[in-house]
Amino acid sequence: MTGPMKRSYPERPFVGVGAVVLRGEEVLLIRRAKAPRAGTWSIPGGAQRVGETVVEAALREVREECGIEIEIAGIVAVVDSIGRDGAGAVEYHYTLIDVSAEWRAGEARAGDDAAEVAWVRLDRLEPYKLWRETARVIRLAVERRAAADAPPIALLP
Repeated sequence: MTGPMKRSYPERPFVGVGAVVLRGEEVLLIRRAKAPRAGTWSIPGGAQRVGETVVEAALREVREECGIEIEIAGIVAVVDSIGRDGAGAVEYHYTLIDVSAEWRAGEARAGDDAAEVAWVRLDRLEPYKLWRETARVIRLAVERRAAADAPPIALLP
């Protein structure tokens, strides 16, 4: 039996699950407490555990990092995060499965891997200097929610 795989210079990609949690016109952001991207703002999420579904991982990560309950609406995107060292070798590789979700209960508070949490208005994300892929995934989640909430198109007779 082998030990856990190293996060840096891994033998294969790690699967991470992130959640775009929406509450009205706000999105839940966390300031990461640990690497990778420690100190930066992002959506809640983390590594999927063996035997855990993507939905279970998203629910657990949001509960652990933010202390709230959510309802998953669906998968928004799959993003590859690959970092190379100066010699071009793959230093880290994450396959990130991002889901969209709606807040259901609880007060957001920093826990587990989050140094800080914030509900941020969707039109005020710029100061948080999000990774471009995170910003793109948030936009996709908002667009899909808007499309799902739109009244059906009336067909002309």
